[in-house]
Amino acid sequence: MTYRIVIRGQVQGVGFRPFVYSAALSHRLSGTVSNNEEGVIIFASGRKEDLAGFYRHLVTSPPEVARVKSHSAEEIEEREFESFSIVPSEKNARLNLQLTPDFALCKTCEKDLADPANRRYAYPFTTCTYCGPRWAITNSFPFERDHTNMRAFPMCPSCQKEYEDPLDRRFHSQTNSCNKCGVKLNLVEQNGQLVETDPEKMFKEIHRLILEGNIIAIKNTSGYLLCCDARNHEAIKELRNRKRRPTKPLAILYPSLSSLKADLPLLPDQEEELTGPERPIVLIDSEDYRGPLALDALAPGLRQLGVMLPYTALLAMLMHEVPFPLVATSGNIHGSPIISTEEEASEALQEVADFFLHHNLQVTNPQDDSVVKYSSKTGQKILFRRSRGYAPNYYGCMPECSKKVMALGAHLKSTIAFYPNDFLYLSQYLGNLDHLDVYSRFTRTAEFFTELFEEIPEVVLCDLHPGYGSTQFARSKAQTWKAEVVDIQHHKAHFAAVLGEHELFDTEEPVLGVVWDGTGYGEDGAVWGGEFFRYEKDRMERIAHFEYFPWLAGDKMALEPRLSLFSLARGQEIANSRSHFSPEELRIYQKLMGRADLQTSSVGRIFDAVASLLGVCHFNTYEGEAAILLENRISGYDLNSCRAYIGVGEDNRIPSHKLIDNIGTDLQKGTPADQIIRNFLFTLARLIFEMAERNGFKHIACSGGVFQNATLVDMIGEIAKDNYKLYFNTALSPNDENIAFGQMAYYINLIGES
Repeated sequence: MTYRIVIRGQVQGVGFRPFVYSAALSHRLSGTVSNNEEGVIIFASGRKEDLAGFYRHLVTSPPEVARVKSHSAEEIEEREFESFSIVPSEKNARLNLQLTPDFALCKTCEKDLADPANRRYAYPFTTCTYCGPRWAITNSFPFERDHTNMRAFPMCPSCQKEYEDPLDRRFHSQTNSCNKCGVKLNLVEQNGQLVETDPEKMFKEIHRLILEGNIIAIKNTSGYLLCCDARNHEAIKELRNRKRRPTKPLAILYPSLSSLKADLPLLPDQEEELTGPERPIVLIDSEDYRGPLALDALAPGLRQLGVMLPYTALLAMLMHEVPFPLVATSGNIHGSPIISTEEEASEALQEVADFFLHHNLQVTNPQDDSVVKYSSKTGQKILFRRSRGYAPNYYGCMPECSKKVMALGAHLKSTIAFYPNDFLYLSQYLGNLDHLDVYSRFTRTAEFFTELFEEIPEVVLCDLHPGYGSTQFARSKAQTWKAEVVDIQHHKAHFAAVLGEHELFDTEEPVLGVVWDGTGYGEDGAVWGGEFFRYEKDRMERIAHFEYFPWLAGDKMALEPRLSLFSLARGQEIANSRSHFSPEELRIYQKLMGRADLQTSSVGRIFDAVASLLGVCHFNTYEGEAAILLENRISGYDLNSCRAYIGVGEDNRIPSHKLIDNIGTDLQKGTPADQIIRNFLFTLARLIFEMAERNGFKHIACSGGVFQNATLVDMIGEIAKDNYKLYFNTALSPNDENIAFGQMAYYINLIGES
């Protein structure tokens, strides 16, 4: 008898066909396996019991990096095959499968790389069926070599032999290459003068250059990284000056897990993230740090470090030769997107890097490193940036939608969501659309999705804010596409993101939505950011918010925490709030206070005000700096020693001004700043449960950038105990990266075909 088996999900570029081939041989079957636009298609002939065992094995024990979303098997008219074989992929229709993210270097390839007897010894682009770049070098699907940028590197006879050998782990590895036929490196000076082309000599030279304090721009498989000695204060200071990144923390690349653990204690979850296939940057408490890093230069004012391990063969070779931690920050000027071409790097980074390590593998989809943190008490996972290793798939469940829908997200942390078939796709983090080059990459990504899936959106979703670059692009492009445009309010999208991630749209229980962030255009024309929503029976409504206070000086308010304090303190003298302004500034801002038409409920700005009040931060040099510094001023907490500054007022009113007044009074009484911060965070956590109790909620869903604060998240978890069911974003970031997904979830579940 013969079965036709279809396996769908993340099943291309993960070694699924070789896995099927081996399984078919072990079950004594004949037939074929191929990729197509649906996934993996198998025709298998044999005895019924062998076919049943084969099918069971495929869906229960797939390759480690595969994700089976759905599968089916049907008996068809019996066919005869001489043997079992992998046949070339055919594309007969539009793409309808999950795409393949980049995978970190596997342990076996790492051993090949370091073994002088292995023919891939010191080859910086060593990969196999189970590891290597995928999304970064993809141009189209099905996932075949000719559809990637590896098509520029024809396999030599030895690589071809591996590719055709069913017993080799590089059997049908589309990224297979070696020193003879593969990607070439060259190390050049700032002026383009060639220094070295031999990889072994090259990394020894880089080691020497880094010891001398030089900054090296290194092209990785997903874009350039800027590297220098993470122990060298002067080198780090110079990198900050050149990159225009004065205080934002820098990522650190450690040579190995053992060297990292020698310097920092790791939790099991942190170690798993650092060594998994995604291999993100992991934020780790540095209070007990015992290594040689220049901590104050790397993460000024912070009690945490962002660390990662080598995730490509190139980085593994680098760190084998350089036995100490390196700064490994995105190759760009602060605010611009990560650079991926030699031409752009040579121009844009000419004044930043002393030397460049280039290679000739084209990068189609540049990606920053992803960033993850685990809260210390409850172990809650918080995704700060979702990019390399995660993009471009969404693995959760989504209701079906008969229309092709594209969601264009927010403005500051832009992403794009596309639902052209049976799967939802989420782009990598793209950045702040205020920057022209970020906006260009954003628009190219939208176009790339339409080309890749050969589908034009019928519905385009965008933020309610008319000034957002994503909104303006949506309205313009919808005319070209002849698509319907649907506006979705920013904070409702945040709430929908956490509801969608946890599949709560069909719940029978009412859900309290707590959405706190820095800014978002509200339905009443105010700047929202401290919102409470009710979701029940397909209806979402705003039920409460923080008391409005004046939004001063437009976008400048988010850059200067002192303005938030001035606004919330009503311009009055409170704990020297005026001392941060010149007499002329005071006159201007007092006048603005008197005629401020724009109001805000932003909890993000309340964090800013508290940071300024305590003298922690008066000017932000990067987004969220004041809030991050505030959290890093405390080390642990005891709920029993915390007290709340305010409660929920009448008519669900949260008294924002009174909160700042009471904190100011506490400060004047001499309460230590660290205890005030703990009390402030405890106040926010208690408000959530007071609101839930007052309005009869047992289910609470939290989203928005404020919930990147791990201490606040821990306090919420501790207070809830078993009395409430809590939901946070875990597969997505709680910040504006989740807006595109939230727009999609809101539309499909609450608007849909209506």
